[in-house]
Amino acid sequence: MIRFSHVHKEYPRTGVALNDVSFAVNRGEFVFLTGPSGAGKSSILKLIYMDELPTKGDVMVSGTHSTGVKRKAISLLRRKLGVVFQDFRLLEDRSVEANVAFALEVIGTPREKIRPKVARLLTQVGLASKATNVPRELSGGEQQRVAIARALVNDPFVLVADEPTGNLDDRATRGVFQLLREINAAGTAVVMATHNLELVKRENLRVLEINRGQVVYDSNDDKGRAPELTP
Repeated sequence: MIRFSHVHKEYPRTGVALNDVSFAVNRGEFVFLTGPSGAGKSSILKLIYMDELPTKGDVMVSGTHSTGVKRKAISLLRRKLGVVFQDFRLLEDRSVEANVAFALEVIGTPREKIRPKVARLLTQVGLASKATNVPRELSGGEQQRVAIARALVNDPFVLVADEPTGNLDDRATRGVFQLLREINAAGTAVVMATHNLELVKRENLRVLEINRGQVVYDSNDDKGRAPELTP
């Protein structure tokens, strides 16, 4: 479903971000990306949804290869992906339901299908009662749930989450993570970058540890060694 093959990524100003990275994520997996700041976690996520392309090597996501990819193919791929960020990125002047509806409007969903789908998604993330609220009236955890609902509008095969609990307290973190687990249990793969080492240690899920642009630990490959989980 997702495969990195000898991927290198170098940026003009900051230099090498990834150095010969290879791994695969199977359909329906839940994978933690861990490692220190600047290790390359965000670069991996950007390569998955092809906001960036490799300097060398190939990234394959659901049959779409980064090598020679056209802009139209990237646009079509992103319609099959869900992306969640640490800072929510909600439209502050629109209601909860309007934020989710907007994600459907921009892909040309027929108007008569938008309202029932928004209602279903808000029920799924536990925010049906907050549909008419604006983001500033919500807690951080609730805002992240709106962002997750928005990411689910296309019934994605994978949800890419970049530090989705990074701005949340412990209680909100548990709630958002439980929602991600429920989404995963329903069949959607989740790739989640996080600095929350306690969360990673508590869950029996696959861990990819990134350090200095390389995969230094994959729990699928080495069951006998615990990850270093560098903060």
